[in-house]
Amino acid sequence: MNQGGRAVISGNVLEKTVETILQVHGYTEICRDLPKKRRRDWLLYSHEPPKRYSKQVYIGSGIYGTAIYVDFYVFNSVSIPDGLIVECKWQQAGGSVDEKLPYLNLNIQTCYPSPTVVLIDGEGMKKGAINWLTRQVDCNPNLLAVHNLTHFMIWANNHL
Repeated sequence: MNQGGRAVISGNVLEKTVETILQVHGYTEICRDLPKKRRRDWLLYSHEPPKRYSKQVYIGSGIYGTAIYVDFYVFNSVSIPDGLIVECKWQQAGGSVDEKLPYLNLNIQTCYPSPTVVLIDGEGMKKGAINWLTRQVDCNPNLLAVHNLTHFMIWANNHL
């Protein structure tokens, strides 16, 4: 398997871990069978159980005018009533994910409709890139936190 294929599998493992954390905290996945571009509207107006989430939700256009899909959109959190977006970034070996963090930050700041937590793990990102994004929490009111998997689990235990 090539490096790109391994990266996709590793990223999927991180997303499955986040999904398990949400489910342990009582969240239910909805909208799985709806087209991606209809999920967010359905989530906003549905009368499903109070704690719910959906994956790969279309939230609109980004700074380049292209479609943005977020990894997780979480609704009806007790501590975050306006919804929560969780973005997962995995980098196991040196690569380009850390170079995309400024793009992600600017989209979160200007285009994301809800507060966002970024989960970064895999030990392959440049420490400077993670430190830079973490400092953006003070500058970007829509960026709630930047966590590795361990710290995300602790955060989820206190906020979800």
